[in-house]
Amino acid sequence: MSSELNAVTGAFGFSGRYITERLLAKGISVVSLTGHPERSHNFGDRVTSKPFSFDDPTELAKSLQGVTTLYNTYWIRFERDNITFDKAVANSCVLIDAAKSAGVRRIVHISITNPSVDSPLPYYSGKALVEETIVESGLSYAILRPNVLFGDQGILINNIAWFLRHLPMFGVPGSGEYKIQSIFVEDLADLAVEWGGRGENTIFDAVGPEVYTFDNLIRLIKDVINSRAIVIHIPPIFALAATQIIGTLVHDVVLTPEEVNGLLANLLVSKNEPTGHTSLAGWIESNREWLGKEYFSEVKKHFQ
Repeated sequence: MSSELNAVTGAFGFSGRYITERLLAKGISVVSLTGHPERSHNFGDRVTSKPFSFDDPTELAKSLQGVTTLYNTYWIRFERDNITFDKAVANSCVLIDAAKSAGVRRIVHISITNPSVDSPLPYYSGKALVEETIVESGLSYAILRPNVLFGDQGILINNIAWFLRHLPMFGVPGSGEYKIQSIFVEDLADLAVEWGGRGENTIFDAVGPEVYTFDNLIRLIKDVINSRAIVIHIPPIFALAATQIIGTLVHDVVLTPEEVNGLLANLLVSKNEPTGHTSLAGWIESNREWLGKEYFSEVKKHFQ
């Protein structure tokens, strides 16, 4: 085992789990910073789990003592209770300051495609503010900008398939001509660990090789899983209203205004060359037997 110690926020979550697996395979010790340090996980005693402690920066810095590289996946998909996007930005700044105080050498940060401090969408403006804080921190950094991740725990692709399996109709917000460029979660993890081992500062889009219109993506999934649902186009406001009703039935936040507006504004596609290599279409085909048979709840995963 290497004497090197790395930290991963959310090491037991979706992207964090794959980053952690790769670090352990390289012989690097891992400490996880998490909002749920009491939860069981599959890494056993190979990963030490510590709380985020955003309200105690000194304690958070202690949790990062000896860490050379911090892999940061922390963010929120939607606001809930007292956790707002502003609070997520503030927590991220506390984490970055704690890393600097603890002597962390490098941060690999998972952001989002097309962030902007001027964005009217707090999800995107918040991500941009965190990026600015990292760049100005003096830490060595690699900032990766994915959008939708697909893989065995990926929520969006699975839950689209769940709706197509269980509902007679699927409503696409607006024209459906806006685009999406997903990346396989394991491709993202490979990129993160690769850049964690490098020294130069960089910011780049982490996106897959295929670009789909949202409408074509829905029809691709529908055909692969042999769904009989009828795909229709409805005004975005009606799509949000429908998903809010369904959300009360599945006890989850199915779709947010931020997500709809991000789609409509074409923020989930890159203008640059792809950095991932795994085909979304091929992955859907390979996982057709289980995809969408179980609903994946964001609320259950993070709040219960």
